[in-house]
Amino acid sequence: MKYDVDNVNDYLLALPKERKQVIKKIRKILLSNLPKGFEEVYQYGMITYVVPLSRYPKGYLNRKNEPLPFISLASQKNHIAIYHMGIYGDETLLNWAKETYKEHTGKLLDMGKSCLRFKNINDIPYEFIKALAKKMSVSEYIKQVETNTR
Repeated sequence: MKYDVDNVNDYLLALPKERKQVIKKIRKILLSNLPKGFEEVYQYGMITYVVPLSRYPKGYLNRKNEPLPFISLASQKNHIAIYHMGIYGDETLLNWAKETYKEHTGKLLDMGKSCLRFKNINDIPYEFIKALAKKMSVSEYIKQVETNTR
């Protein structure tokens, strides 16, 4: 869903009541569990955790004014989405996510290339999200990006 906002706080205020609590809870988990060095911004219409330009001056796709996105959090029309770029480029992490999600929920992970979709807001595996947030450091992610974009 698109909201006519340009920062994280306004995004949170614009969310429907039933989604606001869930997004705030996931945001708190990400802020508390992402390794040091990631920075929260509002990018692409979502709450996004990026590698800041001070750490990776090449920027996203060599755009020197755009920080490298790592994880984004969004309230979409039919689901809550977490976009995890590390999963997109790391088969080991992808397999871990699929297995761990199933252990936590008994279900298969509903996902696209980097998008994890949570359609039932009452059935979000917060412990899984917490564990996933801890799985990749800034240095590991930069190494992955450098390796996969050569």
